[in-house]
Amino acid sequence: MVRQMSDKEILRGQLMLQLTEGKLDQKSAAQRLGVSVRQVKRLKRSYGLEGVVGLVSKRRGRASNNQIHEEALAKAMRLIGAHYADFGPTFATEKLAEQHAISLSVETVRKNMIREGYWKPRRGVTIRNHPLRDRRARRGELIQIDGSPHDWFEGRSPSCTLLVFIDDATSELMELQFVDTETTLGYMAALERHIQRHGMPVALYSDRHSIFRINTAHANEEAQTQFARALTQLNIEGIQANSPQAKGRVERANQTLQDRLVKEMRLLNIHDQASANVWLPTFINDFNRRFAVVPAQPEDAHVPYPGTPKELQRILSVHDQRCLSTSLSCQYGNELLQVITPTQGLSLRKANVCVHSHHDGRLELSWQGRTLAFKRMQKLVKQQPAADSKEVNKRVDQALGKRGHAPEATHPWKKTARHLNDGAPVVALFQHPKENMAFPITPS
Repeated sequence: MVRQMSDKEILRGQLMLQLTEGKLDQKSAAQRLGVSVRQVKRLKRSYGLEGVVGLVSKRRGRASNNQIHEEALAKAMRLIGAHYADFGPTFATEKLAEQHAISLSVETVRKNMIREGYWKPRRGVTIRNHPLRDRRARRGELIQIDGSPHDWFEGRSPSCTLLVFIDDATSELMELQFVDTETTLGYMAALERHIQRHGMPVALYSDRHSIFRINTAHANEEAQTQFARALTQLNIEGIQANSPQAKGRVERANQTLQDRLVKEMRLLNIHDQASANVWLPTFINDFNRRFAVVPAQPEDAHVPYPGTPKELQRILSVHDQRCLSTSLSCQYGNELLQVITPTQGLSLRKANVCVHSHHDGRLELSWQGRTLAFKRMQKLVKQQPAADSKEVNKRVDQALGKRGHAPEATHPWKKTARHLNDGAPVVALFQHPKENMAFPITPS
């Protein structure tokens, strides 16, 4: 039995021997063992009755009271194999508790998933080549934004892009939206919803996409993209990162979303953008409950937008300048925008107006802060009449005439060199068109 004793129990036996021989007092023994004096008295009593055998744990060799029942564990692994085989241990543990009322520890699930071949342990330590930046102190000081193209619906719908807004101080998901691809109007729509729900942040942190900055080498310093112009009007600072690692918080969030969000939509049988966008607020609340952290300072740096929702929509739209014709119309894309006025509208002739293109497809026309009523008309495209075989040559000759008259071979200014059979050049006389004289030219 002595051989089965642990190092801790061997130490207890040595101290109990010194205690019974009077070489050590109970208080000193308690300090050495890290227990109370009352526990030392119990150990001394057991040592006096049974010797060192009384110091060996009575639970050795017995099953733990918290041992998982084999049937429950087997059921959990069957469920993981059927529904969560490609889930991580933490995510699988959460789903077992939420969907099947099976409560297991993450470590138990991890070990059994490794044993069944559902999970491969990650070995080694990731080497960090970039210094970490401290989080911002307050929520709303810095919002990292990015677009994540991915096969989000696993082939049930075409691949698309998820626009992600995440707070730097708390790691909260502030806004998620599925779109076909990254566009200026897509980011404007996401920012509008963010401002309506949370307020205006201090700064937005993005990559160097052409949506956020003009990347040409010879760009004017004052030139702005439409998105940068909107941020300037809203007094929001726009910051572009020099590398993907610099905005690592949103990049890591993209990796987590490509794992968790994809599988959540699979379980809920969500297979298109419209259904997913309706459900995303529920996912955001659950995600933030699990992963958001407490900021260093409790104050929120968001401020409410002082204007009206209509003014906010006008700012977060694409602005294009147009000049009205004398008939009070202008061209926009493949359409004609015809201004409607109760009077003749003489002051609007040749006026510079602004066309606002909204993310929902609406167009708005403004002039000096006023909204102009207009109607959209399709631009008429002049079509050439069909021609039969008799008119083909005539039409081709007309087309050639539009390009200019081709000189004939005998034109005085067309230099021609004719050679005899023996190779000697022929001297040609050319008549000057303005001078009444002729001179010979020998072709070289």
